[in-house]
Amino acid sequence: MFLRGVGGVAAGIAATSLTACGTGSSRSVGSGGKSSKTLVVRDSGGTYGEANQKAIYEPFTKETGIQVKVVNIAYAQMLAQIKQGRPQFDVIDDSMADYVLFKKEDATEELDFDRLKNFKNAGIAKSLVTSNAVGKNYWASVMAYRTDAFGGKKPSSWADFWDTGSFKGNRALQALDADYPELEFALLADGVAPDQLYPLDVDRAFRVLDEIKGSVRKFWDTGALPGVLLGRKEVVASSVWHGRLDALIKGGAPLAYQWNGARRQSNAWGIPKGASNLDAAYQLIDFSLRPEVQAAYAELYPMAPTVPAAYKKLSTTAAENLASSPGHLESGFDLDVEWWIKNQDAVSKRWQEWTHA
Repeated sequence: MFLRGVGGVAAGIAATSLTACGTGSSRSVGSGGKSSKTLVVRDSGGTYGEANQKAIYEPFTKETGIQVKVVNIAYAQMLAQIKQGRPQFDVIDDSMADYVLFKKEDATEELDFDRLKNFKNAGIAKSLVTSNAVGKNYWASVMAYRTDAFGGKKPSSWADFWDTGSFKGNRALQALDADYPELEFALLADGVAPDQLYPLDVDRAFRVLDEIKGSVRKFWDTGALPGVLLGRKEVVASSVWHGRLDALIKGGAPLAYQWNGARRQSNAWGIPKGASNLDAAYQLIDFSLRPEVQAAYAELYPMAPTVPAAYKKLSTTAAENLASSPGHLESGFDLDVEWWIKNQDAVSKRWQEWTHA
C-alpha cells in the first residue's frame, strides 16, 4: 500500500517499506559551537526528505544549534528498535495511519501538547491530532484528465468520471498494491455526500464500481503510472496522487487535476518510546508548526500545510495547488484512518476477488 510506502512525488510520503538508507544514528556531529547534540529524525527521503531538509532541518539547526541527522527506515524496523528499547531515532515523520498502529503497539510517546507552544493557536484540524501524533502536512488523491479529450468539456466530479457516455474513453484507478482501494470515489459518484461517507457502504461501493469496471483499462500500482497512461492516451481520466503530474503539466502536457472529491491523507510527527533526545524532539516539532515554516515547506513540495495561517505566507500559485487550500478543504474529505485499518483486510480480500472476477 502507498501508506506502507511507494515513492515519487509522494516519494516517501509514507514510505514504510522503503529500504533503510540512512546514515546511522551517531550523536557525535558538531554544530558550530552552539551545541553538540544531534537529533535523529526518521523520514522517508527522496524529494520529500529534501524539502524537509531545506525548509525545516537546516533553519532549525541554524536557530538552535541542534544538528539533524536523518534515517530512512521501514515501519517494521522502527517498531523492532522501539520494542528492543533502543530506537536509533528521536522523531518520526510518517503517515497518520502508522501512528494508529504504533499506538496499538504502545510504541510511541503520548505527546505533551503543553510543550508545543506553536500548537496552541495553530488551528490544526481535530482529525490530524491524536494522543501520539500531530499532523505535519496533507496530501491527496484526486482525479486527473486529458484536457483535449472531451471536446472542451471538463469533468467536475467523480460522477463525471463514472459517466462514460458524456465523457467517453478509458479510465484508470488505483490498485490495492498502491493504497487503500478508492471506494470513496465510487460512493461520491453515486451521490453520497462527503460528510456522509463513513462508515463506508462497501456493498454499494462495489455495485458502483461494477458500472465502470469495463472502462477501466488499468489498475495502477505506482505513482508514476497515471501520468504515463494519460500521456500515451491509453486513458483519458485517472485517479492520481496529487503532485505526480506537476512536471508534466509544467512541460506543456494537456493534463489537469480535478479537485472536487479529493481524498486527503496526512503525515504527522511523533516520538518513539525510549527516544534519547526528548527535549530536542519537542523543539523540532514545535518549530515545524510555525506558519512561516509550514509555508516554506509547501513552496518547495506540493504537500499542504496543516496550519491554516501558513496560507497567508504562501504565493498564490503554490496555495492553489495544495490539498488544504480553503476551497479544496471544502470540496474534499479526510480519509478515515481508523475505519480503514479496522476494515482493510475484509475490503482487500473483496477487492482482489472483484478485480479478478
